[in-house]
Amino acid sequence: MAVAGCYIAWQLWLTIAAPRKIADFGNAPEKVNVLITLPFPPERFHVQLFQTYGRVSGTQENAVEVRGVKRADLTTVARPYWVTRVEPLQPGG
Repeated sequence: MAVAGCYIAWQLWLTIAAPRKIADFGNAPEKVNVLITLPFPPERFHVQLFQTYGRVSGTQENAVEVRGVKRADLTTVARPYWVTRVEPLQPGG
């Protein structure tokens, strides 16, 4: 029972924390280009995971650039505990 309770609490925390990681996208279109910041350099696993939401166009020091992400998927992208920030990708980035 305790393990199940901890698992449910963990999932609830991930769901509550995700929207706070997302920057304001203003009046952006339905699909946006995003920069997903991690607390460490991204590895192949992270790049492949983000490819399910859009087209990975590159990486920066501790971030992954993903283009064409549906705005409805932003909360799902921000949900993993190792995602620290999801913000608009600046032009030229």
